[in-house]
Amino acid sequence: MYRSSNIVARIFDRQICTPAPGTSVHHARRFYENLVPSYTVYEVECPDHSFRKFTDDGQYLISFSRNHQELIVFRPRWLSFSCNDEDCDKHDLPSKAKKFDSFFSQLYCVPLASCNELICKDFFLYMESNQFGLFATSTAQIHDAPAVGGAVHGVPSIEKITFHLLRLEDGEILDKKVFCNDFVNLTHNMGVFLYDDLLAIVSLRYQTIHILQIRDSGNLVDVRAIGEFCREDDELFLNSNAQGMALSDKNKQHQLPGNHIENHIHQDQPNLGHSFLSGIKQRLLSFIFRGLWNEERDDTLRIQRLRKNFYFHFQDYVDLIIWKVQFLDRHHLLIKFGSVDGGVSRNADHHPAFVAVYNMDTTEIVSFYQNSADELYLLFEQFCDHFHATSRNSMYMNFISSHSNNIHALEQLRSIKDKASSSSQFVKKMLASLPFSCQSQSPSPYFDQSLFRFDDKLISATDRHRQSTDHPIKFILRRHPYSLKFKIKPGPEAGSMDGRAKKISSFLFHPILPLALSVQQTLFLQPSVVNIHFRR
Repeated sequence: MYRSSNIVARIFDRQICTPAPGTSVHHARRFYENLVPSYTVYEVECPDHSFRKFTDDGQYLISFSRNHQELIVFRPRWLSFSCNDEDCDKHDLPSKAKKFDSFFSQLYCVPLASCNELICKDFFLYMESNQFGLFATSTAQIHDAPAVGGAVHGVPSIEKITFHLLRLEDGEILDKKVFCNDFVNLTHNMGVFLYDDLLAIVSLRYQTIHILQIRDSGNLVDVRAIGEFCREDDELFLNSNAQGMALSDKNKQHQLPGNHIENHIHQDQPNLGHSFLSGIKQRLLSFIFRGLWNEERDDTLRIQRLRKNFYFHFQDYVDLIIWKVQFLDRHHLLIKFGSVDGGVSRNADHHPAFVAVYNMDTTEIVSFYQNSADELYLLFEQFCDHFHATSRNSMYMNFISSHSNNIHALEQLRSIKDKASSSSQFVKKMLASLPFSCQSQSPSPYFDQSLFRFDDKLISATDRHRQSTDHPIKFILRRHPYSLKFKIKPGPEAGSMDGRAKKISSFLFHPILPLALSVQQTLFLQPSVVNIHFRR
């Protein structure tokens, strides 16, 4: 532990002191208490783009054109300018240094969307090991699309969804994956999860989890599809069995009187889509049934329990659909089930939901919880980091604060729990975030709650737009002397002239450098106000 808050003294301490085993990175991150983005350039002259985020390694800044047709990628670079005086800090920055180009250099501009498609501005996933970026384009939603071909009734349809895999170094499009007349929830990466080189894409409309592998060559390779079938040979087995049954029925028809033949004329083409529940649904029902069966030893009590908790709710279980999926590791998926209305709703917190752990190798459901279960909340509170499945190569993502690795975050969570009027509603609200969206949190050290304290209602590591405020957001030291280190203020320096306009803000923090962007925009498509916060 450093004995002084002075940065020079800390450098000397680092030379002569060795941190405890396993704490070297945390020890080094304390230097960020001295290196903060304390200077702001307000209303920077910059291109009118939609800025998405920094990549997790800090190499690229991702943005999209306002017409949502083109991808523009920038490289962050540090500000440099000349000064003739001895003390340059007393002087204001020259006008040329206050431009966007002084901090970022454009690498390329790539057209992604076709004439009838738009880039999904809320979707972007980064594969750090290969510096690949995954983007999505889509056509408009059709809300009243008929449910044909096994589609779920009530789920909208999108004529074409295209996933583009790019090499961010030069902008070359390596591969594409197209889904036609389907629906994938691309808002904040909700319907897609990346873990190492594995990619899970959830088709809400056809209730299928598509598992793909991203090869080093840049190819998107289909690995398996989980939904109607669970094992690779399930479809082959069912088709061959159906053909055998159809052949047996034909033989029986020849033995029957002629007036009975016409009743079976359509059995030559068996319709498997309406004969069975999907494979994943059968796995779920069998897990629930076996769990209730094994809870009772007495046959009479066992039958009563099954009637009350299984058969009475059987149709409710059958009607569940897959909402969201995340990897827990390379073999297990965390799957969220719920009603159709909750799956397509913007606010699904008010709908009942269930969470299941699925083993892809054995095709078995390992566990199943309702989203208000105290047992699941206890696991969430104590082992939250296990739900944040990060790729092995994403070193920066391992230091995101959570209530299972940070005492301050845990105290904050327990304070909210103590103030909650209903324990069950609190548990349901906390568990509504499961499964977590992929790459939805910033690894910036300024969101490390062991270093800084801030109002998480105004700003946090979670990648979300927030209601804008005219007051600066304060970052205060967690340790002595508990002083204010820096402020982040979105919007114009003098505040907004129109107090009636509803404004939202987003914050893009660089994962390594003391550099951040604050973007304030109104709901009337006016140009955004971009501020750059950096250490001068």
